[in-house]
Amino acid sequence: MGVFVFMPLVLPLTAWPVARLAEQHLHPRTATRLLTTMAAVLALCSTVCLGLVMVVGTAQLPGNPLPDGWSDPEVRAAVPYDEVVGKAAIPALCAVVVACGRTLWRHARVRRRAHRALAGLPDTEVAVLPDAVPYAYALPGRRGGGAPRVGGGRRGSGAPRGGDGRRDGGALRGGVGRWAGGVWRVGVGRWVGGPLRTGAGCRARGVLRGSIGRHRGDALGAGVSRRDGGAPRGGGRPARGPRAGRVVVTTGLLDRLRPAERRALFAHERAHLAARHDRFLLAVQLAARANPFLRPLRTAVAYTAERWADEEAARTIGSRRTVARAIGTAALVSRGTPVPTLAGLAAPGPVPRRVAALLGPAPAVRTWPPVFTSVGLAAWGAAAGTAVSAMSSANSAVTMVLILHAATPL
Repeated sequence: MGVFVFMPLVLPLTAWPVARLAEQHLHPRTATRLLTTMAAVLALCSTVCLGLVMVVGTAQLPGNPLPDGWSDPEVRAAVPYDEVVGKAAIPALCAVVVACGRTLWRHARVRRRAHRALAGLPDTEVAVLPDAVPYAYALPGRRGGGAPRVGGGRRGSGAPRGGDGRRDGGALRGGVGRWAGGVWRVGVGRWVGGPLRTGAGCRARGVLRGSIGRHRGDALGAGVSRRDGGAPRGGGRPARGPRAGRVVVTTGLLDRLRPAERRALFAHERAHLAARHDRFLLAVQLAARANPFLRPLRTAVAYTAERWADEEAARTIGSRRTVARAIGTAALVSRGTPVPTLAGLAAPGPVPRRVAALLGPAPAVRTWPPVFTSVGLAAWGAAAGTAVSAMSSANSAVTMVLILHAATPL
């Protein structure tokens, strides 16, 4: 193997130029898919090679459960500076596993608690919450069965009950979150103003009211129903399956948007759901945890995913300027999304660049940039680095397997 085993650890540097140029010169859809694919492959290759080096370092530790032959000089000779890098790879790989596991756990926890917080609302495409705090985000669908109840408990007087929640003065309390300072916290860490505030997740005297009625002209057209006495009313779309995603928006944000801007908001969030941008964002988050050199790609994909949704919203409503105004307004008043893996109209990032891009012409759709351009050369350089990383990790893995097989006594 030699020094080739270390190449996948540093080859992500070849993707830095395209991470900057792709978000400026490529169509957002092309840039998102290209950068996410490169980040995932480069992260996987670097993790594989880190694991190979860790095997050599672990075999040298006294009392390890590995075969004794794996610590022979012939095996250690396959990795340069085996005594130092082999032992250093052990905590490095453990840190990668812990960081990726923590990211997955937090992503799943926020999604699960957000769905449980919306359990008291009709299963419509858009969930409008009577909350004065302005925010909106696209919540992917659940993989499980029917619409969840809070804690699986029963419902009495229109309020959720059971192991995770109880009715107390018209507010939902229990394991879903905690009530502090008049704000419902839904287990999202420092993010305050989550999916539930006073009375947003339960029905007081059998009625879920608030400011939803004032937005019937916009919200109901997007699939929101008003519940009065437990019965859905209005011309909203029928309830959908539990696997479909939902757009979560508060009346606090709708109050600050004009009717055309509200349509832009809904079109933007629907684009996030339709293209499953949460998967792209989660993939680059995990890649950046696996290799810190991939953090520029994570930042670039976070931007291009929002630009992708911007362009889809502009195409849907037919006005790029309206989408730009909606983004600017929402960015000034909104708190953003609970975690970086959930997308939203006012996601943190270079909002002025998004507005400027919408005020200009629509980007050209290309599957691959022209070769003799800056972005084309950067893309081919990153593609070459990705290919070399894949071949190097595959060659190192095959070589290590053969060496270990030869060193293992029958």
